[in-house]
Amino acid sequence: MAKKRKSRNKGDTAKLEMTPMIDVVFQLLIFFIVTLKESDILANLNVSRPAPDSTSTPETQVDDLLTIQIGKEGWVLNGRPYMGRSGLASLDQQLTRMASFSRKASVIIKCTGDSPHSYLIRILNILAREQMTNISVFSL
Repeated sequence: MAKKRKSRNKGDTAKLEMTPMIDVVFQLLIFFIVTLKESDILANLNVSRPAPDSTSTPETQVDDLLTIQIGKEGWVLNGRPYMGRSGLASLDQQLTRMASFSRKASVIIKCTGDSPHSYLIRILNILAREQMTNISVFSL
């Protein structure tokens, strides 16, 4: 006796709609972004700092921060203004003196919108001559 084959229903296959799924994902994403508190993240950050090395010399522990603000009228080094050509010479002397203590000192150069570009170039030339490489430049 011959077996009868069952005929399959060749109707429409079920479709998976993606639009509602994408909408739900975006709504969940927005919910978590809105309810996220930055203070919770910062409170739970684990920061491991190395213990101070008692055998190192004080010269290697120097980690200075020099802030130079360049404006239309001149320069300000760590809150002390330097103006004109004589100001550039004084600033050059101060940077040379500070570089003699530590060439690894961080230097932040802040340029105002109206400051001449040549002032920035002069400062960068002085720092390059003194072999100071940890330099950040940004505009105000």
